Parts: sequence; C-alpha cells; structure tokens
Amino acid sequence: MEVQKRMTGVLLLLLLSWAVTVAADVDCTTVTGFLTACSTFITYGTPDPLPGSPCCDSMMSLKLIAESGNDRRSICLCLMGLITTYNPNATAIATLPGFCGLSLGFILDPNTDCSSVP
Repeated sequence: MEVQKRMTGVLLLLLLSWAVTVAADVDCTTVTGFLTACSTFITYGTPDPLPGSPCCDSMMSLKLIAESGNDRRSICLCLMGLITTYNPNATAIATLPGFCGLSLGFILDPNTDCSSVP
C-alpha cells in the first residue's frame, strides 16, 4: 500500500511538471527536437512515416502542445523557419502531419502566414 502511495505521488509530480512545461511558450528548440525522430524522412524522403512510428509519435506530441493559439503560432513559425532553412526538403516537412493522419491546426505551406493561425 505504501509503495502504491509513493508511485501515485511520483506520477502526480511528473504530471504537474509536464503541465508547467506545456503551459510555457513553445520554442523552436522543442519543435526541432520533436522533428529529429523524422530526420531520415526529411533528409531522404523515405521511408514514409506511419501512425505509431517514432516520427508520428513526435508529431502527435507537437499536436498536443499546439492546444492554444499562441502555441500553434509558435510551432507554425518554427516549422516555417525549418522549411525555409531546409528548402529542398520543404515538401517532406510540410507533409509530415498528413502522413501521420493528424492536423496541427494550420496548413504547412511555403505561403502560410503564421500570424493568422487561430
């Protein structure tokens, strides 16, 4: 019984620390970190990421973080910066949400205006 109480306490602390992290503004280092799981696809265009793959799990994490408008705009700006930086691979980055079967709440396109993301 005592072990169960301790485990519950540890889980509660982990959830609270996660909530504080999520409540903070999303920075590009975080976004880039999530995309490292997709680096092979971004670099080579294969293999296609599938739901349940580490890449799609990372995209799902981005989706969860993108709950508020400010976070969606921050993620959008970071992804658009990556698309600009890795121009030859812009299509690969832009197609990641679709391959993973999810939406981040905005369309990734070279002409996306992140300031208008809801």
